[in-house]
Amino acid sequence: MNISHIEHIGIAVPSLDEAIPFYENILGLKCFAIEEVEDQKVRTAFFKVGQTKIELLEATAPESAIAKFIEKNGGRGGIQHVAFAMEDGVANALAEAEEKGCKLIDKAPRRGAEGLNIAFLHPKSTCGTLVELCEDPKKM
Repeated sequence: MNISHIEHIGIAVPSLDEAIPFYENILGLKCFAIEEVEDQKVRTAFFKVGQTKIELLEATAPESAIAKFIEKNGGRGGIQHVAFAMEDGVANALAEAEEKGCKLIDKAPRRGAEGLNIAFLHPKSTCGTLVELCEDPKKM
């Protein structure tokens, strides 16, 4: 597996409208994109911090993974996942992870926010942290 950098840190929030002002007004970051990813039932807002992005995630449906995460956290948000940029592609990384005994959430890459190809590794195999693997198909 060839990881180039942390692509982003995903933070679940109950409301983008309430969370964005904190990141902009208190931390001084600038939201550069808001996007809905319908198949994941989520709206995202992105901030850049050096080479790494912060991705705020708001559920758009009560059955979404983000809604369930927030519910488990007593209605509060928090760090939901860490995403790594893969230099050799997500499909290759998934195959390698599975070969080494890692439980996969996604058996194949799928489209995520910002047009990235993404896939998730199950927290039961990653010491409790949801890990996202990402690749930018425009850079492959």
